[in-house]
Amino acid sequence: MKLLLTSAGISNASIRSALAGLLGKPIAEASALFIPTAIYAIPNGGNIVRSVMNGSLGDPFCELGWKSIGLLELTALPSMKRELWEPMLHETDALLVGGGDCQYLTYWMQQSGLAALLPELLRKMVYVGLSAGSMIMTSYGTTYGRHALPADSAKSLGLLDFALHPHLDHEWFPDNALAELEKLAATLPMPSYLIDDQTAIVVRDGVPEVVSEGNWKLFTPSTAHPQSKKPRL
Repeated sequence: MKLLLTSAGISNASIRSALAGLLGKPIAEASALFIPTAIYAIPNGGNIVRSVMNGSLGDPFCELGWKSIGLLELTALPSMKRELWEPMLHETDALLVGGGDCQYLTYWMQQSGLAALLPELLRKMVYVGLSAGSMIMTSYGTTYGRHALPADSAKSLGLLDFALHPHLDHEWFPDNALAELEKLAATLPMPSYLIDDQTAIVVRDGVPEVVSEGNWKLFTPSTAHPQSKKPRL
């Protein structure tokens, strides 16, 4: 299992190098599929999808110089025959999963059948998450609640035994100040990685490693205080 869990995309050279390492070849020789589904559950979602795809919003993600890139919309898959979309996944080097609403994304991961395929796909494919696209692979997810899903729908897939809190100290997200995220992490039973937009978590076979040119902290609930960490490149 190879995952690259980012806060905002491929924001610096260290994260880009980590992605190439997981792929085992240059990005220019790799194919990718982009899943925008989570973005549609937030205001102005359609325009944000376009901006993420053409690279005009946020850090590089789709516009990294991939050999080829396609679009996979999860909400469409239940109405399609599997032979129309499943082969694409087996032939793709990287799955790019955009941010937005964790609960909405988790629901459609499950309803589309992709969640059930992930254990097999991730034996050779690299999963690249952005914000909510990263969080849903962990044991904790959030929701904006701007959808018609049942309130008790899962907010993450729980494939990893830690929580991830992106956008640490970002000016757009006042609730993501370090002190506030530490308070949230203290309420959770699992370790929490608090990461800014210059940081990502590389996961190989379930083992996380931090790649950072910015700031991050690991909060372990079994200790009285969070563990401060310096960037590790």
